Amino acid sequence: MRTPAKDTAIRSIDTTIVDAPTRRRHRLSNTEVTHQSYVLVRVLLENGVSGIGEASTLGGPRWAEESVESIRATVMTYLAPALRGQSALAFEANAIRMGKAATRNYAAKGAIESALLDAAGKTLGLRASSLLGGAVRERMEVIWALASGDSGQELEEAKEKLRRREHRQFKIKFGFNRPQSDLKRLEALRSGLGNDVRLIVDVNQGWSEAECVRFMPALEELDVALVEQPVSALQLEAMSRVAARTSIPLLVDEAAFTKEEVARAATMGCGSVYSLKLVKSGGLFEMKRAAAVAAAHGLELYGGCLLESSIGAAAHLAAFCTLPKLEWGTEHFGPRILVEDLVTTSIKFDEFEICVPDSAGLGVEVDEDKIRVFARKD
Repeated sequence: MRTPAKDTAIRSIDTTIVDAPTRRRHRLSNTEVTHQSYVLVRVLLENGVSGIGEASTLGGPRWAEESVESIRATVMTYLAPALRGQSALAFEANAIRMGKAATRNYAAKGAIESALLDAAGKTLGLRASSLLGGAVRERMEVIWALASGDSGQELEEAKEKLRRREHRQFKIKFGFNRPQSDLKRLEALRSGLGNDVRLIVDVNQGWSEAECVRFMPALEELDVALVEQPVSALQLEAMSRVAARTSIPLLVDEAAFTKEEVARAATMGCGSVYSLKLVKSGGLFEMKRAAAVAAAHGLELYGGCLLESSIGAAAHLAAFCTLPKLEWGTEHFGPRILVEDLVTTSIKFDEFEICVPDSAGLGVEVDEDKIRVFARKD
């Protein structure tokens, strides 16, 4: 059944900043968080249907240039006016309009497009994944990050995840300690978890090329499966040299946001795996294009995250489940690190996998009571 264009026209776009507490401290090479901040974007159509999207950051404009404050300002001042009155179903045209209204600002654009997909899916009675090409998988292996810096705590955390059959792959955050200290943490984890557990190391751009030359052999001895972004995102040549020296695949993350940057990093041999993130691509359709460019250059795909709630995770899963291949699964554990998720029913995790929501739109419903509690007071 065709829906009149005027019924799917965008009536309004609103934003709310939310600060949700996490269950434990989460450390990166340049910051640490005990609360995760989001911008929730709500789109209301002329037919009365609303959609929700989420933009995530880590500790302000440290992981990338956007902060929740700048995202909210960009959405309300530049992007929302460019989209009001347009059809929510005109995904590509709306992406072009946002591109003309603001350069980069990928988290802001991605949150709006997610909200539009949610509203469009609800209007048509379709899952967002159907609008993105259709699902080829309904669940995927999910990785858990260990990032407190305390090896004893991390070991107990990992063992509990294994016991509960929630996670059996772990990503260890490096870069906030001296390399020697991080290696001792890794040694303790490998010894305590055994050789059958797959370990990934994320250096978060924390090492120099010289440190990579010195310490990557130790990671090889500890059977690390993958190393994420060991050097600065600006040092593509250095990352290429590191990749050529080690037997461990390198995961390209901050070094490539756009599909053009993906092509350049792949051509330079900066790694053999690419981390997909909505905050890098600026939209789910563009994230799929980035995945296609990466795959065409021979890179395997990894479903990255930025500690999203079930709202942001659902948006990512809607795209991830449509990809022909997702060799490394995903790390969308964000809903589980929050003290309280932001939806009425969190995304389901089962037997080491995360399940794609199966209802219309993104498949999640916002818990308005929790939003009122965690919403930032202006």
